[in-house]
Amino acid sequence: MKTPPRRLLLPLALAAGSLVLWDTFLVYPFRLFVVFLHEISHGLAAVATGGRIVSIGLSFDEGGVCLTRGGWPFLILNAGYLGSLLWGAAFLLLGGRRTRARSVIAVVGAFTLGVTLVYVRTWFGLLYGLAAGALLLGVASRLKPAASEFLLAAIGATSCLYAVWDVASDVLLRHAGQSDAAALARLTGVPAVLWGVAWVAVSLAVLLGVLRKLA
Repeated sequence: MKTPPRRLLLPLALAAGSLVLWDTFLVYPFRLFVVFLHEISHGLAAVATGGRIVSIGLSFDEGGVCLTRGGWPFLILNAGYLGSLLWGAAFLLLGGRRTRARSVIAVVGAFTLGVTLVYVRTWFGLLYGLAAGALLLGVASRLKPAASEFLLAAIGATSCLYAVWDVASDVLLRHAGQSDAAALARLTGVPAVLWGVAWVAVSLAVLLGVLRKLA
């Protein structure tokens, strides 16, 4: 059997480490970044369907909100969990090639700074977004490509894990009344738990596809 490539082993090792250290401060900044990706995914879905982003908020306890106007509510509500999953999958696939990891991290850093300055309206979110964007740009410009590869894999692995865990905790375990699934249930009449099951199924299918691609 062939030895699994680094682009597969690195995300798997980081995913395992993230699970072990999930509730520690080491993983906390990455979890916050996934919340940022979740909220901007709502906003991008609104823009793509004719609406606009009014504001984005992040809080210290990993809460997030994206206020939009217009657009297609069905797609906007679905875009949060699935969007953060797809961001994570994209980071894992793009970071699988060290030669392009640095440029990807630079683009993500500039994107983070731009979104933060234009849309984020909470003090904590503003400080976090500016710090995260500056850090990403610093890694891309000052450190070796291996650092960008590692960072992309870490963000990608955390984002994919968080997408599954967030759905399970908010929808399947706690039935949070303010979750995206609850809002979709009110919009469509389909129970929130069914939306949660569907999102988890899609997430697992995407993760399997990413792992096969990396292998």
